Amino acid sequence: MAQRRKRESKDLMAKLADAGEEAIQRLSEAPGGRKVLDAVSGLRDRIDELQKRVRSLGELEKRVKDLEKKVADLSKPRTRRTTTARKTTGTARRRTSSRTPKK
Repeated sequence: MAQRRKRESKDLMAKLADAGEEAIQRLSEAPGGRKVLDAVSGLRDRIDELQKRVRSLGELEKRVKDLEKKVADLSKPRTRRTTTARKTTGTARRRTSSRTPKK
């Protein structure tokens, strides 16, 4: 059954291709038809170029998204690390000048 569908599909595609070729031939023979075919051919080339550009937009969007994320991470306020206070030793500072001023 699957083989039958493949055959029918191929037959249908072959029929469509033949009909398309015949239509293009008739169009080229008609007055002004050559201009139409040239315009369609040019249009096809431009569409191909646009397709290439659109594909590259996906890559650019991904890069922009990554950059936006980096900027967001960098713009976040940094949290300070809490450090433990130094413990002081039990000895007190000595006074270096124990003199009383002279009068």
